[in-house]
Amino acid sequence: MYAAVRAHSDPRAAHEEWRERRATLLRDHPATPVPPAARASFRPSVAPYDPAARFVVPVLDAPPERREVPTATDGVVPFERVGRVELPGLGGLDVWWLDSYGGGIFVPLRDPSARTYGGGRYVLDTVKGADLGGTRDALVIDLNFAYQPSCAYSSDWVCPLPGPGNTLAEAVEVGELFAPIPG
Repeated sequence: MYAAVRAHSDPRAAHEEWRERRATLLRDHPATPVPPAARASFRPSVAPYDPAARFVVPVLDAPPERREVPTATDGVVPFERVGRVELPGLGGLDVWWLDSYGGGIFVPLRDPSARTYGGGRYVLDTVKGADLGGTRDALVIDLNFAYQPSCAYSSDWVCPLPGPGNTLAEAVEVGELFAPIPG
């Protein structure tokens, strides 16, 4: 899905494709976290694209830190902080390396908006392919693509959630918004 999104030259068109594909994935994938009774009519709530929420930013040095997230299914999932990105007007987010199966860059986000999932959302999770690109010098951090983790849909899922270094003081009301699932 993200390869097709990255292939677009227009971020707004890429966002529309992502929104449609994500809705299909959450409705139809065999491992969807959406409860069976809600799948047929399910459509995630996604804010309209806002170009001001797209950043191409360097990964800055940050003191090393290790987080170990206990899960019921995968044991302890370790993360190593590898840097930090600064988002103009919003603040900074820690950039984490998943230090186990598959590896990958992980950037979660929590904000104070009542319109977003209180546990946080994911911006980048490259081990799962959720990646908008970048270079050695800068990552694409487009908050329009922030999405709820599986645990937002079902308590059967355990998800690593944002810590203090991934919590912004400003509301980020783009990307996937929280909508309770009936049932």
